Amino acid sequence: MDRAYEGDETRQLALALGYEPEVPPKATRVDPWEYDREMYKRRNEIERLFRRLKGFRRIFSRFEKLDVIFLGFILFALIIDALR
Repeated sequence: MDRAYEGDETRQLALALGYEPEVPPKATRVDPWEYDREMYKRRNEIERLFRRLKGFRRIFSRFEKLDVIFLGFILFALIIDALR
């Protein structure tokens, strides 16, 4: 979740689904909640990983018809990314 989705309805839905939302409250919120700041900072790492994966044309355009082959290419792209 991002700060744009910190509304009460979205937060309650995430909690109902069993997720622990680590999104900071907006500065104008009357009753702010506690959140794990370090976990929220790591969110940027995941976003950068998805940006790098989108650099592989086969992943973002989904050429493969079989899920197994698609997953194999994602694993291949992750290995290439780790070796850089």
